[in-house]
Order: sequence, then structure tokens, then C-alpha cells
Amino acid sequence: VQVSIAPFDVREGGFTGAGINTVTKSGTNTLTATVYSYNRSEAFVGNSLAGNDVVANPELSFIQTGISVGGPIIKDKVFFFANYEMERRSDPASNFVADNDGNVEFGESRVTAADMDAIKQRMKDVYNYDTGSYEGYNHETNNDKMLLKLDVNISANHNASFRYSRLDASRDLPPHFIALSYNNTGRGPNSTSLPFENSGYKINNVLDSYAGELNSTFGGNIANRFFFSMNKFRDWRSPKSEDFPTIQIGKDGLAYATLGHEPFSIHNILDQDVLQVSNNLSYFMGDHVFTAGVNYESFKFFNSFNIFRNFFFGLGFTTGTTTFDSVDDFLAATDPTVLDTLGNPANVDFRALNGAGAFKGELIDISQMAFYGQDEWAFSDNLNLIFGLRVDIPQYNTQPVENPYSTSLALLDENGDAEVVDQAKLPEPNPLYSPRIGFNWDVNGDRSMQIRGGSGIFTGRLPFVWLGNAISNPGFNSNLPGDNPT
Repeated sequence: VQVSIAPFDVREGGFTGAGINTVTKSGTNTLTATVYSYNRSEAFVGNSLAGNDVVANPELSFIQTGISVGGPIIKDKVFFFANYEMERRSDPASNFVADNDGNVEFGESRVTAADMDAIKQRMKDVYNYDTGSYEGYNHETNNDKMLLKLDVNISANHNASFRYSRLDASRDLPPHFIALSYNNTGRGPNSTSLPFENSGYKINNVLDSYAGELNSTFGGNIANRFFFSMNKFRDWRSPKSEDFPTIQIGKDGLAYATLGHEPFSIHNILDQDVLQVSNNLSYFMGDHVFTAGVNYESFKFFNSFNIFRNFFFGLGFTTGTTTFDSVDDFLAATDPTVLDTLGNPANVDFRALNGAGAFKGELIDISQMAFYGQDEWAFSDNLNLIFGLRVDIPQYNTQPVENPYSTSLALLDENGDAEVVDQAKLPEPNPLYSPRIGFNWDVNGDRSMQIRGGSGIFTGRLPFVWLGNAISNPGFNSNLPGDNPT
């Protein structure tokens, strides 16, 4: 692993802080194999804080196991390396349990087990809905990783490498803690509120990555590096609940219990295909190394984040949401023995709050081209200088459809002047210039003390998620009901 705090080499781009580069192992002429495993359980973890024992203490387990093999296919010519790793982790979903006796101790929530049992049973009896547990359950974090690498010495002047890696991972999470919760006081689990297990969700991540590299030398004073990679990311959420409105119950102005569907995970999908191709040509002339290069990146991503669907003030989420100020209010509203004026059960039909209409998503296509050149100058035996310029040019290849509702709004800019905001109008290609200079001074000439420094501009990748959300979020459009959508 290489961490570059301030690399002034113009071949390095796409970041504004530090650059992190990882290099995988390669096979050699010796056949080698490694097997490893790391394990942990609750026996290796403390269960007290400031002298107080934590009441909630479900089982905890962690195991990371892997195997790697490397060696020659053709001695001195072709080598392989392969690695597989499995990780399984189970953590307590909450550090709090419900109170059973009215005496709230350290590690207990003010939420009573009697209230949670009553809520759970009412949802089962009236709506045939399973809330899941409210304590004593775990969250799983699992992943499988695989790496295959091939190195080929084509000739004395050319060598190539090819790599394939895969990640298949998932992680359980509770419902989103703060956003649009009861009085914005959070959903827990904590000392004041507990969510039910099925109000959570699972994040799934699958990555397939392909990469190839060809290094060549010509005539002793020219070197060339060609590199390409293709990365396919597939990220999505799997709610633990069936489609059902989010139900929030409060007490004394604070959140108390949450059940129903996780409000932000309906059809939440992000698929990304990222292609990168670069070529760097270096010419060695005396004390100078002149480098010129080009880098092309293509980003194609499908983004679907459907919080709102047929939204109007008072419903909100795709599955709908409703709030009660107490457990008693919830039980009263869901009591099937209470009849309306027609003699029918008057209990709330929560599923009537479910949104309707198709889910929305957009396929967005963006690319970025970079050109750069630099001179590495060995000014003396112990002082190296570097001068370079990099130019990055983002290009938007997507043509969004104009939203007549948003363009009809009377909006004001920061000076109070009228302006029209059109999310279908994307920026034109705009070159981003990054000049850089740097030095490396070997003070004593023996590398015992080195001083490095320089100055430059670093341009990171644009936050394309902002662009994607503006185009793909269907929350506000001209087809909304009501005269004044908020």
C-alpha cells in the first residue's frame, strides 16, 4: 500500500487529499501457498463501561479466513497468483434492551417490554404483519473476496499483467436514525427509543474489477506504460419488511418506537460502470525525464433513489408514513373492536398510505479526459526538481428531459434577482488546470535526511451523485396532486 500525501507528479490525479495506491502480490518461480484465519467472539470483548455491566450482551462472532496460491506457469515467463477470502461477522444490533420492571438500569431503554409486546401482537393480529424482534437480535456483515492475477514476461523489453477481483458483500443496518423521525429525535436504538428488527435493511455490494497493464521500453531511452481497467459496481438495499407504511410512535415529545418499512430503502439502486484507459510515454534525455500522457475515464451509472412517489404533504414516503404521540394512541387507532357509524371496524388501514406508480431511475453517462506533461530534472546529485501541468476536462453525455414544473417556478438568486433553475441544462466542458512544481532534496547525499516540498493544484472527481439525484429524484414534478406541492 502506497500513500502519497502530496504527489506533485501530474500522472496522479482524481483526488484532492491523499492518493492511495495498492499493489497486489504476484507469482514467482517458487510455488507458494498460504492459509490464514482470524477469529473473535464475545469472550474477547469487554462488557462493562465505567464499572457498569452492559445488560444487552448478545453473541458476537467474527471469522476471517483465506487462502492464497502463487507460482510459475512457465518458469521465468508466466506467473499466477490467486487469493480467496471469506469474512463473517455478527454484532449486537443494539446495546440497549427494553425495561421489564419499571426500574431503568444501565443499558436499559425507557421503552418497556410490555409496550413493545403489545405493539408487536397488535400488528400480527390486525394486519398479519411481522415486526420482528425489538431486542436480542444481531446484525450480520458478510463478504467474499477473490483475486486472480497473471504476469507475463513477453520479452526483455515488454511485460504485461492482468488482474480480476471480485467483492460480494452485505451488511445489516437499523432504520435511518434521524431524518424525518418523530420530532427529529431519532429512531434508536438508544435509551429513549427502540426500533423493531424488520424496520432495518441490508446493504448489498457487488464489485467486479478487471485491469490490464503493458510496460515497454524502446531503444533504451523511451518507456511506455499502457493501462486499462473496467469496474462494475452493483449496490442496492434489501429492506427486511414487506411493503408497509413507516409507523412512528412517540412519548413525551421524543421518539419511542419505530416499525414498518425502512423509509429510505424502497428501490434504492446504484449501478456503476467505470472504464479507465491511460497511456504514459517517457523520454530520457541526460538529466531530464520528459513525460506526456493521456487518461480517459467513462462513468455510466443508473441511480434510483425513490423516497417520494406520488407525494403530497401529509404522506411523504413511498410506502407512506404515520405518527402517533403515544402507544395508547396507536392501540386505540388500531383496535378492530371499535366500530364506525356503519358498523365496520374503524381501525386505521395503514396499507392505504402506500404510494402508487412506477419507480423511477436514470441512466447517466459522464466522461472525463485528462492531458498532462512534465519534466523531471536531476538538477544535482542530491536535488531533483519536477515541473508539470495537468488538464482535466469533464464531459456530460446525458441529455436530461426538461421539467416544466421546476422551470415555471419564480425563483430568486443570491442577489434577489429572478432566475430560472433548469435541471436539464448541464455544464459545458470546462478545462480544469492543475499546474505543479516540486522538489526532493537529499540533504546528506545518503538518503538519511530528505526534504520534500512543492506546490500544486489538485482536482478531484466531481460529485456526480449531486447531478444524478437532481435528474433521477421524482419527488417533485408537474403531475403531483394538489395546487401547491411543497
